[in-house]
Amino acid sequence: MRIAIVSDAWRPQINGVVTTLGKTVESATALGHEVELISAEGMWSIPCPSYPEIRLALRPGPRVRERLQRFAPEALHIATEGPLGLAARSYATRRAVPFTTSYHTQFPDYARQRWGIPASIGYAYLRYFHGPAVRTLVGTETVRANLQARGFGHLVLWSRGVDTSLFRPDRAARSEAEARWPRPIMVYAGRVAMEKNLEAFLAADLPGTKLIVGDGPALEGLRQRYPSAVFLGYRFGERLSRALAGADVFVFPSRTDTFGIVMLEAMACGLPVAAYPVQGPLDVVRQGVTGVLDEDLSQAIRGALQLDPEQCRAHAQLHTWERCTRQFLGHLAVAAERPAPVVRITTALPARRSVKASDT
Repeated sequence: MRIAIVSDAWRPQINGVVTTLGKTVESATALGHEVELISAEGMWSIPCPSYPEIRLALRPGPRVRERLQRFAPEALHIATEGPLGLAARSYATRRAVPFTTSYHTQFPDYARQRWGIPASIGYAYLRYFHGPAVRTLVGTETVRANLQARGFGHLVLWSRGVDTSLFRPDRAARSEAEARWPRPIMVYAGRVAMEKNLEAFLAADLPGTKLIVGDGPALEGLRQRYPSAVFLGYRFGERLSRALAGADVFVFPSRTDTFGIVMLEAMACGLPVAAYPVQGPLDVVRQGVTGVLDEDLSQAIRGALQLDPEQCRAHAQLHTWERCTRQFLGHLAVAAERPAPVVRITTALPARRSVKASDT
């Protein structure tokens, strides 16, 4: 089958969306499908405000139309709700082409935290965007229930996987880490940004070493406020695996992620997870087996340190990318399926106000 995937997030960006799409493309190709990934590469673009790693394509409609017409996909999947996603959505709805979408990011909550935009406006836009899709793919049951409560329809599950040959226990990495830092070693890996709630981890009064793997706009501020923590910067592939495998517990303080693939990567390295009982961890972590979820993050960390690393590894091995890709393929819309009528939603915007320095 010829499959077109349209995404505003793509390499060289490093995030869960890119990991998911990249592994899906690889697995689908290995299963014999032909996949065309349409990203902002080669188009005029600007950095996304507060997330400059993502490039937002400018006037992408003609390029998206030309590539879709040339490739003539049998299935179209729109992965993100940015300019490229809008262009592909417009192409499909104008021609009554069935398509699927996926929901990866809590955009309304991020917009509220970063710019003060009411979440109701963000969710109204997302209902408009995903409304014509035959199906909208979500990562967990908790996300599906939350979106259904907000008026979203045609939601189906598309889980995530982990490469357990790359992410694995490593005795040499543990010895190396122990020679450098006192245990217990608590590690976070991911984007270093406000929405990841890293201060809840860094401010916790706990013995041992706190490692932060990653980069982002909050890095310098956190480095100055928490000089006792170790900030390793970005790690990729084998280096990321070794950074995880050398630690004792993985700390995931985010309250807004829709899944959190890095939790599976940590489990594959034999690390239990400490997190809040919120969407993402609720569906990924087996309470008391592969991690501990608690509103007291320090208590979650202490509890997770008592768990069996082998149970974490065994749980991660159940989540293969091939299995997730087959799930994705089963949800794709084919020509016989028609999209729902476009729903036009109007939302009353709040009155404009002046912006103060404290607002930014």
